Amino acid sequence: MTENTRNMTVLVTGATGRTGSRVAAAARAAGLTVRPGSRATGFDWDEPSTWAGALTGADAAYLAHPTDVGSPAATEAVGALAREAVGLGVRRLVLLSSRGEEQALATEEALRSSGADWTVVRAAWFAQNFSEGPLVEGLRHGELVFPAGEVREPFMDVRDIADVVVAVLTGGERYAGRAVEVSGPRLLTFREAVAEVSAATGVAMTYTPVSAREYGEVLAGFGVPAVEVAFLVELFGSLLDGRNAHLSDGVPEILGRAPRDFTEFAREAAAAGAWRA
Repeated sequence: MTENTRNMTVLVTGATGRTGSRVAAAARAAGLTVRPGSRATGFDWDEPSTWAGALTGADAAYLAHPTDVGSPAATEAVGALAREAVGLGVRRLVLLSSRGEEQALATEEALRSSGADWTVVRAAWFAQNFSEGPLVEGLRHGELVFPAGEVREPFMDVRDIADVVVAVLTGGERYAGRAVEVSGPRLLTFREAVAEVSAATGVAMTYTPVSAREYGEVLAGFGVPAVEVAFLVELFGSLLDGRNAHLSDGVPEILGRAPRDFTEFAREAAAAGAWRA
């Protein structure tokens, strides 16, 4: 940590979410002052009138939009918030993006064009997507239905994302103006990942691949709005086509260590009761 970051105050958006909660914890552990940004603390991505209060007096911000980073809503909001942040003197901004997602490029450009000292962290598929969020309920009942075919992904632990974000924030100008790609240490199919969860829990679990369109029909049945369903069907149809079946070296480069392995994640999540019905 450099001298000028020892007293850094960081706005962490999505502070109660999958990545934001870990970023906040890692930032506190590194000695930074964390300003949690969530509806509970008065920050709302959908209400621009709440942004200035959260940004004023901060030195940096971690931006994680609640909808997919490639959605039009994310592009508009990230660009607008970044411009407001720069106007308030908060120039150091780190955006969570998605590795291999072409739809996310517009949001990344909105950040770049804001005048901020920006860094984009492009992450592979989260390991914690199996233990937190919409996929969990299926696994608790013994089956994951998902449109991933037999593609291989380097699933990554969200705690590694958090550690990378904090290292980037406290690295001075070293990572400004860069897009950093991060992944886990090995490739697994979704079928293999479910098998590892099954082994960790001792409960039989299966993986059933479906088409993106079939999965969209499932989402619609759960009440997901039609516009969001259409976006997700397009996203899964492209992002899960094997384009991410490779490793990225961002974690070793920035943290000087290997990424956490999926087996470690599965054992810890199982011990914590993530998949108990």
